[in-house]
Amino acid sequence: MKPTLFVLAAGMGSRYGGLKQLDGLGPSGETIMDYSIFDALRGGFGKVVFVIRESFDKDFREKIISKYENKIPVDVVYQELDKLPAGFTVNPERTKPWGTNHAVLMGKDVIKEPFAVINADDFYGKESFAILAGYLAKLEGNADEYCMIGYRVGNTLSESGTVARGVCETNEQELLTGVVERTEIERQDGEVKYKDENGVWVAIPDNTPVSMNMWGFTPDYFEHSESYFIDFLKEHAANIKAEYFIPLLVNHLIVNKISTVKVLDTPSKWFGVTYADDRQSVVDKLQSLVNSGEYPTPLW
Repeated sequence: MKPTLFVLAAGMGSRYGGLKQLDGLGPSGETIMDYSIFDALRGGFGKVVFVIRESFDKDFREKIISKYENKIPVDVVYQELDKLPAGFTVNPERTKPWGTNHAVLMGKDVIKEPFAVINADDFYGKESFAILAGYLAKLEGNADEYCMIGYRVGNTLSESGTVARGVCETNEQELLTGVVERTEIERQDGEVKYKDENGVWVAIPDNTPVSMNMWGFTPDYFEHSESYFIDFLKEHAANIKAEYFIPLLVNHLIVNKISTVKVLDTPSKWFGVTYADDRQSVVDKLQSLVNSGEYPTPLW
């Protein structure tokens, strides 16, 4: 069975006021997500599941899903604030979603095969999808063996300012041992550097792996997500800003030697609209990929 692509799109309607972030950036008005679905299909994925907010359903189906429906099977699940384990209620002051791992949990009833998780508004590159699909196809029937695409930090920077990245630490088997969030990374005088806790700029090699939220899991991950979410809520339910992120659970599973996460190197360049000034650069990069024959135009 082919793996499934799980696209995190629940932040869309709320974060940008409707569909503004589904901006047409490609030469024929394609969104970044259009390229991800295209690459996933040719890379070996067999189905796409979107997690969205229910209030966004009609717009999303009309403007987004209608494009893909005849090309690849599509499913939709909903992330809502009140989708909590028994015994927990939402603080009425909370407006923020519960985070990326809560979004992943919404897929448990429709995903029964190995699956990848990506952000809706990031460009990941065709090699990454092929590498991930190939690895996930070998995990059918396995448990607690996960993976993630490790982007070379030099391939993920913005020309418009510093970026935050999860810098990965790995062992000799390329298994993830930890992710350290570095909030200010940029290229200075040809070297990639991050600012450490003491305000000192530290140089790191260009090929240092970083996480761009492109993960590969098997369905048992949902069980871990449910049980750890209960622990998370016991501690943080009253905090209206607390979020249940994927790296939080992944780190727990690694530290407690419950699961392993293989870091898969990719030559792909990641890009996205981190700053408003990045928009034109993304448009230019997509145009250049079309000009070089990587993608047709229009895409669909």
